[in-house]
Amino acid sequence: MKLTLGQVADWIHADGEFDTSLEALGYSIDSRTVGAGELFFAVKGERLDGHDYVAGALAAGALAAVVSNRWVVPAEVDETKLLRVSDCEDCVLLALQKLAHAVRRQWGGRVIGVTGSAGKTTTKDAVALVLAARFKVLKSQGNLNNGFGLPLQLLKLERDHEVAIIEMGMNHAGEIAALAKIAEPDWAVVSNVGPVHLEFFPDGMAGIARAKYELIEGLPADGVAVLNFDDNYVASFGRGLGERAVFYGVNEGAEVRAVHVAEVGAEGVVFTVEAFGERASVQLRMLGRHNVPNALAAIATGLQSGISLGECAAAVGELRASDKRGEVVQWRGATLINDCYNSNPRALDAMVDALMAMPGERHIVVAGEMLELGPEGEALHAACGQRMAERGVTKVVGVRGAAEALVKAAREGGADATFVADSETAGKWLQANVRAGDAVLLKASRGVMLERALAGLT
Repeated sequence: MKLTLGQVADWIHADGEFDTSLEALGYSIDSRTVGAGELFFAVKGERLDGHDYVAGALAAGALAAVVSNRWVVPAEVDETKLLRVSDCEDCVLLALQKLAHAVRRQWGGRVIGVTGSAGKTTTKDAVALVLAARFKVLKSQGNLNNGFGLPLQLLKLERDHEVAIIEMGMNHAGEIAALAKIAEPDWAVVSNVGPVHLEFFPDGMAGIARAKYELIEGLPADGVAVLNFDDNYVASFGRGLGERAVFYGVNEGAEVRAVHVAEVGAEGVVFTVEAFGERASVQLRMLGRHNVPNALAAIATGLQSGISLGECAAAVGELRASDKRGEVVQWRGATLINDCYNSNPRALDAMVDALMAMPGERHIVVAGEMLELGPEGEALHAACGQRMAERGVTKVVGVRGAAEALVKAAREGGADATFVADSETAGKWLQANVRAGDAVLLKASRGVMLERALAGLT
């Protein structure tokens, strides 16, 4: 939303010698990508301090910069381009969040918060696609779902937007509650609770569930919750909500339910959706039946928004895999599945199932280390390796760290398995060993950067 520097200053309580009539065309925290006419926020992160890049941002065309009062302005920076805020440790970040909250309040439309341990980005994309059939929709881009990214997404709101679909992530308790205070969601969509970020939750899955429930707690008295009926934790979030809880899933009892689910290889999944006495066919061009609940969440949200079941089914059929999230690539006659964006035990198992449903002379899994699993990490990796052997995976390649436990368990289960130290070595293995007719899955936690294994191939 375009705002004058005067409006911005009023909302974030900034002072300075800047021209209050100048209008910001956008907002940024990255001096490398800041656009001409945008307002730069010099936020302080874990490794970098944005104040060190103010001069560069202004030189790149930024309209002005929001900085801390404690910052000593270097000679090359024009003080008439600075909005100064109080000198607390995170004052600039708090100013960014305060501005985003003010914009959300002034806009006043419907915000739908989306969260889940796995698949929340795909769910968000699906919900946005379905609602776009009837409404002017803003959706958060990529995985900008934390205290830095979420405010930047809200600041993209324009007055003609009718609905905003905002992804909310977390790896510690209290983070979603903080995001909900900024975004003030009217509706919530929760996909699942899984073994992700266990390192930061000593009480395990119960702690993760409580952290996800913070989104439900952040809803207003008339807020709607769209919940996965097949996930016991998420289904329990509907207690006390009455008709404000809408359940989706494949199990009997879900109000929006998928039946006759069938995987059709690289073409994706087909199923019939039943809802409130109606039926419709869906061709979901996404690999794996684990994507069916993501589509159902979008259909349930669309139905609750007054869109017909037929329109919802047709819209969700347009969903496609996004960057590093189940992309299918052909290489030398082999089919490669690039699912390198992130991983956890449940998601890995689901993608192995999707791989095994595809035609292929050999089925190969290149599985990178799964991070933030805490003390159970080795056992969780081993369980995934054992399951790969049981599913009949032809070859398992474990990449880095704890993936060695996965390889060991796969071998003990009778599978051919190899461990390599890094993604680059995995790439060399693929170059030397993959042949025409193979179906290959690559999946790992983000920190492994497993897409580097594809760099020399595609």
